[in-house]
Amino acid sequence: MTQSMSFDSTVPKPQTGSGERISGLFKTLGTLVLLFLALPVNTSIVLISLLWGILNKPVGKQLQTTAPQNILISGGKMTKALQLARSLHAAGHRVVLVESHKYWLTGHQFSNCVDKFYTVTAPEKHPQVYTQQLLDIVKKELIDVYVPVCSPVASYYDSLVKPALSQYCEVFHCDAEVTQMLDDKHAFSEKARSFGLSVPKSFKITNPEEVINFDFSQEKRKYILKSIPYDSVRRLDLTKLPCETPEETAAFVRSLPISPEKPWIMQEFIPGKEFCTHSTVRNGELRLHCCCESSAFQVNYENVDNPQILQWVKHFIKEMGITGQVSFDFIQTVDGTVYAIECNPRTHSAITMFYNHPGVADAYLCKDVICHVSTFEPLQPLVSSKPTYWLYHEFWRLTEIRSLSQFGSCLRNLLRGKDAIFQLNDPLPFLMVPHWQITLLLLQNLRHLRGWVKIDFNIGKLVEFGGD
Repeated sequence: MTQSMSFDSTVPKPQTGSGERISGLFKTLGTLVLLFLALPVNTSIVLISLLWGILNKPVGKQLQTTAPQNILISGGKMTKALQLARSLHAAGHRVVLVESHKYWLTGHQFSNCVDKFYTVTAPEKHPQVYTQQLLDIVKKELIDVYVPVCSPVASYYDSLVKPALSQYCEVFHCDAEVTQMLDDKHAFSEKARSFGLSVPKSFKITNPEEVINFDFSQEKRKYILKSIPYDSVRRLDLTKLPCETPEETAAFVRSLPISPEKPWIMQEFIPGKEFCTHSTVRNGELRLHCCCESSAFQVNYENVDNPQILQWVKHFIKEMGITGQVSFDFIQTVDGTVYAIECNPRTHSAITMFYNHPGVADAYLCKDVICHVSTFEPLQPLVSSKPTYWLYHEFWRLTEIRSLSQFGSCLRNLLRGKDAIFQLNDPLPFLMVPHWQITLLLLQNLRHLRGWVKIDFNIGKLVEFGGD
C-alpha cells in the first residue's frame, strides 16, 4: 500500500481529547513549516518556467479544432480536472472551471488553460441552488458541454442537474438512476453478475448483527466490509473477517456506523493483484481507457496492458449503453481471472497519464462515427507517456524510508515519472496548489484547532473525519 502524508498508515480515530488536539496542532504547524521551506525552490522553478514560456511563446494561437466549444468542468480542486482542462484547451476549446465555495482557493484557477473560474454551493447542502447556479453559468458562458469531474458525494447530484442543463448544453454524465446503481457497490455487483461478468460474492449489510450471526464456517475465503456511502477514511480499512475470535469480530463490526440509512457491503476478499481503470464512454462505446496497478491510497499511475480487464470493461459498457466517465477497481487472481470489486461513475485520477495525448478532446466531444477516435479500439496512454506522481507525496515518502530498497523505489518514481501537476508551459498550479490551496486549508484547520488524517495533493484537500 502506498503511503500518504500521514503520520500513521493505519486508520486513525477521531481526535477527542486535549492531548490529541495538541498533537494535531503540532502536526499542522510542522507541515506548514515544511511547506514554507519548500516555497523558495518551488517559486524558482515556476519563475524559470514562466520565463521560458515568454521566450518561446509562439506567434498566434494554433487551434487544433475547426469547431472550438465552450466546456464547463467541475471539481476544480482536483488534478484530474486540471488535466482535462489542459487536454481540452490544447485542442483549441475554451474551458470554464467550477468548484464548491469551500475550495474557492484552488490553485488550478491560475492555470493558463482556464478562461473563467466560478464557485457554487455544495450540491448535497442545497441541490436546487446548485442546479440553478450551474444553469446560470451555462447560460452566461454559452457552455456547449458540461463535463463533471465529481467528488464521490457530487456524482449523484450532477446526474440530477442533467435534465435542467441538457436544455442548453450536453451533460457528459450518466443519468441519475444509473449513477445511483453504479455507486452502490452491491447493486453494481449484481448488475455485472447479470451480464455474466466475474465479481466477488457479496452481501448487503444494514445491521451489525447480520455480520455477527453470519456463518463464516461455510466460506472458503475471508470477507471485508466497505461502506456503500463514500467514507474517505474508513475506505482504507481492509480488516479481514472473521477476526481471530467471535468477540473480536463483534467488537469490530459494532464500531462501524452500519445502519439501514448507511448500509455496508460484506464482500468476499479475493487474493490477487489490484488494478484500477478509467473509461470515457459514449453510447456504450469505449472511447478512452487506461489501467494501472492500484492501492488503497493511490498517488502513482503507470499504464499497464491488461487485455482481460479491457474486455471486461468493454462488455459491461456495451451492455449498459451509457455516456459518461466510469472507473473500475479490479482484482486479478494468479490464474488470470479478473473480478470487478467496485465501480465509481466519475473521472479517475489515472487520466493524468494522458497528459501528452492529442486525442483526449475528441474522445470526449466527438459525436460522429468518423472522427479521430477509433470506433474499434479506445485511446490509451501513449507509449511515451511517463508514470505520473505528486512530488510532495514522494518527498513525504522519503521521510518514512526504513531501507535502501524503499529509497531506491522512491528514487525510481522520481526519475522515471512526471509530476502530475507541473507542466512547463503551465507552471502556476505547481506553485499555487501546495503554497496557496493546501496552505490556506491548513491555516483554516489551525484556526479552528481541527485535526486531519492526511493531505491529498491529488484531490487538493485535507482528508478529515466527516469530510467530503
